[in-house]
Amino acid sequence: MTSVAATSDVRPAPALPRLPSLTGLRWIAALLVFGFHAGTMRIIAEPDYKAVIDALFTLGLSGVQFFFILSGFVLVWSAREGDSRRTFWRRRIAKIYPNHLVLWAATLVVAWWFADPVLPAAALENLLLLQAWDPRPGWFYSINTVSWSLSCEFFFYLCLPLALPLLRRARPKLLWALIVALPLLILALWPAQELVPEVSRWWFTQIFPPVRSLEFWLGAVAAELMRRGLWRGPGLTVASGIFLVTWVTAAQWIRAELWTTLLAVAYLLVITAAADADVRGRRSPWRSRPLVWLGEVSFAFYLVHVLVMTSVLRWSGTWGIGFEGWRGPAVVLGFLVANLILAGLLHRFVETPMMRRLAPRRAARPAPVPRQRTAGDDDARDPASSARGEAGGAADEVGQAGGRSPYVDLR
Repeated sequence: MTSVAATSDVRPAPALPRLPSLTGLRWIAALLVFGFHAGTMRIIAEPDYKAVIDALFTLGLSGVQFFFILSGFVLVWSAREGDSRRTFWRRRIAKIYPNHLVLWAATLVVAWWFADPVLPAAALENLLLLQAWDPRPGWFYSINTVSWSLSCEFFFYLCLPLALPLLRRARPKLLWALIVALPLLILALWPAQELVPEVSRWWFTQIFPPVRSLEFWLGAVAAELMRRGLWRGPGLTVASGIFLVTWVTAAQWIRAELWTTLLAVAYLLVITAAADADVRGRRSPWRSRPLVWLGEVSFAFYLVHVLVMTSVLRWSGTWGIGFEGWRGPAVVLGFLVANLILAGLLHRFVETPMMRRLAPRRAARPAPVPRQRTAGDDDARDPASSARGEAGGAADEVGQAGGRSPYVDLR
């Protein structure tokens, strides 16, 4: 069982460590979504080859679920006491909006090239990230289709500064009750959809921001428990095993209304276990340099991949037909590489510089005041807790020197 060492008083740590493993895991989630779309776009015409993609990525759409849970966890973990709501909102807008704006404009250019009709009202909704609130078929997938998730994230960002003081003051029993209740509420959405007109049921269960916020709050509550040193869960190896068993079982035998709940729990266990490994300095395969870089560009990758693939398939005349033989898998790999290159450029020349320009700078944290240790001191009982402040302080210096937040940023 893993946990962050409990402390006798819940005081905000002078600095919390970075969680690079969560950055690496972001790439895995983005890859799941990519694989799902590669399968549903019928890029591979050969049935045997396509069956492999389908088997591996049948549940790839749940990668967005992972992003939402991770977003809630990271934002609560990295929240600083004293940050104003305006500062928080400005930082989040600076993170997501420049990339969104570039892809919004690029999608309109592609639509003009193919002479696709564009509804001005739909384009405006998408530009303002309001499309997830519109249940009309096609509207929530307007312009750059994947940006519906940004519309949800934008809602989460608006809510978090209002809810965070309550979360900070909540008693542990209430937090644990929420950890149990939130997956059950996700499960309850499936019978609840019967109350919604049939044409809007997909929107209600998969798009509607308050519904998708259940996953965000699940991550947020877990982060608060871990921040206080109260989280109890399996280690990274066991959590990863639970996820793999859940993934395989759900893909083969479990209905969608059940696997969404089971995967939410499995994802949460992996996220908390990876975070705990980083806090304690334990081994984690997810914080290698290549994976961390892939995680850093995963947001840009997610935004570009569908537009690139659909545009190339339409231009080549293979949309809905696919490529025969070995060319199908080769094209999928080519799309993977091309999207990574474009994502790297977008991250390097848009996302990073615009974050530096638009986001408010974090003030340097004051050095922690030394205090006399006693035989019963919590830090003396757990060396990891004393290292935590040092690691976080060093991360702050590195992050500020690099001109970006020292914390993992989801979007």
